[in-house]
Amino acid sequence: MVLRPALASVDDETLVKTMGNVHRIADRRMPIPGAAGWIATGLAAATALLDGQRPVFLLATLAFVFLAAWMAIYLTISAPINKQLSTAPNHPTGVTARELQTRWDSVIYARATLQTHALLSLCLALLTAH
Repeated sequence: MVLRPALASVDDETLVKTMGNVHRIADRRMPIPGAAGWIATGLAAATALLDGQRPVFLLATLAFVFLAAWMAIYLTISAPINKQLSTAPNHPTGVTARELQTRWDSVIYARATLQTHALLSLCLALLTAH
């Protein structure tokens, strides 16, 4: 939402250095909170099931599925691009930085939508719980 339009006007070298560093740092820092959220969502679903709260179970399971879809997109599209961008200055691939960033950008709205739906499902589960 901010970086994409800002980086549209910079040269390729700046794009590679900037986004390579952003992805390198994010890929090191984000797995722990991401995994914690996914595990907590699974535990919420399991707890609701054991407690007999079917609507809460269904909503938490739905959130888990949204997060699983997010992870599938991340692992198959975003993470490989992150790796290419973070190593691009030292290991040219024949693919331009702009092509990589355009491909990464092509799934960001889907990823954001999936996370939003997961959060909304969990909020509804919380409101539904008794």
